[in-house]
Amino acid sequence: MRELTALLGEPDQAAERIKITRRTLLELPEEPPSVAPAPQEHPAPAQIMAVFARAGGPLRARGLCEAMDLPGLPKHTEGIRAKLKLRVEHGILTETERGLFTHPRP
Repeated sequence: MRELTALLGEPDQAAERIKITRRTLLELPEEPPSVAPAPQEHPAPAQIMAVFARAGGPLRARGLCEAMDLPGLPKHTEGIRAKLKLRVEHGILTETERGLFTHPRP
């Protein structure tokens, strides 16, 4: 008898859950909240060189990130470091010691 009573109660419980779900959905705003565009993750080469011009001395990737107000997250630091290494390969910057970058002396 208990099993039969439990089975008969299941549709009522399911109907109640459906009512709750319907109320919840009706309370949701019609328009989803606007999502702000993602910030630029890595600065343009001109921005990097402008920081070096203002710095007047050697910089590390982390220092460059700080100067550009980028979060100190590893993905930002490593991205900047890769850009700096590329500029070393092109002769735009020099790496005076491991991880320390500067303008080449004329």
